Amino acid sequence: MLPPRIVALSDTPTIRAGLSAMLIETVAHGGSVSFMHPLSPDDADAFWQESLAAAGRGERIVLGAFDEQDLIGTVTLQLKLPPNQPHRAEIAKMMTRVSHRKRGVARALLQAAENLARSRGRTMLVLDTAEDGGASSLYEGVGFQLTGIIPDYAVKPHGGLTGTMIYWKRIGEAA
Repeated sequence: MLPPRIVALSDTPTIRAGLSAMLIETVAHGGSVSFMHPLSPDDADAFWQESLAAAGRGERIVLGAFDEQDLIGTVTLQLKLPPNQPHRAEIAKMMTRVSHRKRGVARALLQAAENLARSRGRTMLVLDTAEDGGASSLYEGVGFQLTGIIPDYAVKPHGGLTGTMIYWKRIGEAA
């Protein structure tokens, strides 16, 4: 498989439909990305509409990974943080289509997000992932350090509590 083409996304009906389908699929397969199963298409679309509007305001960057014309992965780099945190960004909503997992898509998305953060003067990235079924091995494999685990942090999409694992990665010299 060729490396995915990664681009910053903007709000179009086609992009929102692709992102919404991916979010619904991720939640249906147990992905802990803030939503419960079943996730309605309207709720998924509303989430992406707001997220892409925030991207349009420069508050975040929503990246998409494409295999030919198909949207196969996404990650969000959150840039709008409190005034005392201009040096960092947060990684959120990392998702890969089930059909394309374990092919390097998420790794490529993370690298692109890190490069964008660095180009915007950020020196620290943070993220969290579910303790049950999360992507801790991926994050650790690209240099993120585990800070700790908060038990019973969220309800999983199909019910039951899971902890969250908090990670950080220094990507530049602190100012």
